[in-house]
Amino acid sequence: MRVNHKIGRLFSAVALAAVASASNFASASSTVKADTLAVGSDLTLPPYTYLEDHKPTGFDPDITTAIAKLMSKKVEFVDTRFANLILGVKGSRYDIAASAMYVTPERLKVVDFVPYFMTGGSLLVKSSSTFKPAGISDLCGKSVASIKGATWLTELSDGSKACEAAGKERITVREFDTSPEAAQSVLSGASEAHYEDISIGSRIAERSNGRLIMSTTGPLNPIVCGIYLKKGNAELKTEIESALTKMKSSGEYQALLAKYNLAEPTPEAIAKATGSAGQ
Repeated sequence: MRVNHKIGRLFSAVALAAVASASNFASASSTVKADTLAVGSDLTLPPYTYLEDHKPTGFDPDITTAIAKLMSKKVEFVDTRFANLILGVKGSRYDIAASAMYVTPERLKVVDFVPYFMTGGSLLVKSSSTFKPAGISDLCGKSVASIKGATWLTELSDGSKACEAAGKERITVREFDTSPEAAQSVLSGASEAHYEDISIGSRIAERSNGRLIMSTTGPLNPIVCGIYLKKGNAELKTEIESALTKMKSSGEYQALLAKYNLAEPTPEAIAKATGSAGQ
């Protein structure tokens, strides 16, 4: 009888473990919350992502809301300063980061991505200034404002080294938490130029009442932007890619790109951004 009792207890334990395992499997989700796609975004970057009447607005909220709908999830935005977005993805504060973030080999060492549009850089200066830089090589001896964490900080650093190698003064870079603060530093005279994404720079110039202009005529260093997600979350990556494919088939994706004057990433541009070009 003792043996039978032991066998009975063993079968009960196995059954409970199986139920618990099944429950865990059923509740498993590619997102932090099963019914929600949480999006980290710096809501100070019009036209990509910003608040209008307290509502997330712009290209990134538009496209991630559409992706969430196709995933049968609601969307939730977590306003996060640009320099902290990758940390938030790694720490599972949200599921993805979508904030006009350039794709770089450095970022891909710590997070995964899905490419979703192309953009480039620009330079903003005071309209009353005689200083009208056309590129980084014109910034020697000048002070340049930028948002913290931007990939073009490396370009500015390399440009500064090139200035010194040519016997010219280095570029002084001033970093700010938000793009509006960087633009304000130019207006106040603390900086002589503001390096910014071309679409964001265009919007800043439009809203400056003529006080700021873009001195560059085209995108500097055209580059791919990505939706970033935690490494190893293959299920979520597949779901996002599938949603984008459906949006392309319906024409919704192309309509959003046209609305915001953006371009679809090419395979060549993606290879260049990830550092795999020529491999």
